[in-house]
Amino acid sequence: MNKVILVGRLVRDPEIRYTQNGKAVASFTLAVDKYTGQGQREADFIPIVVWDKLAEVCGNNLTKGQRVLVEGRLQIRDYETKEGQKRRVAEIVAQNIEFLERKQVQGGAAPGAGTGAEAFGPQVFPEEEIPF
Repeated sequence: MNKVILVGRLVRDPEIRYTQNGKAVASFTLAVDKYTGQGQREADFIPIVVWDKLAEVCGNNLTKGQRVLVEGRLQIRDYETKEGQKRRVAEIVAQNIEFLERKQVQGGAAPGAGTGAEAFGPQVFPEEEIPF
């Protein structure tokens, strides 16, 4: 089974691009705390890739410093640079992202900011998208 769950903060705003077929892909780096033996904290910086509708949601709603939970799978892939050098990259392909904080507005926290998804208000789905 290949399943990864991470909680961390975005290092920078997500970068959203579109493939030639019009498929959205967002990428960002997540800083995830780890604790050393002496009780000190360090961070691992983990690249995250998000596809399709979830990529657009991330691109429109996530900002640098925001805390999120990412659930997905580990992907290790090889590619070749324009200069012909071979590279290998490990990244998380996100399948679910939970916003743990509201988006920051200029000048500080969003008014009435809470933690968790309830801070975003009720979600409205068109009838044909209701999963039951």
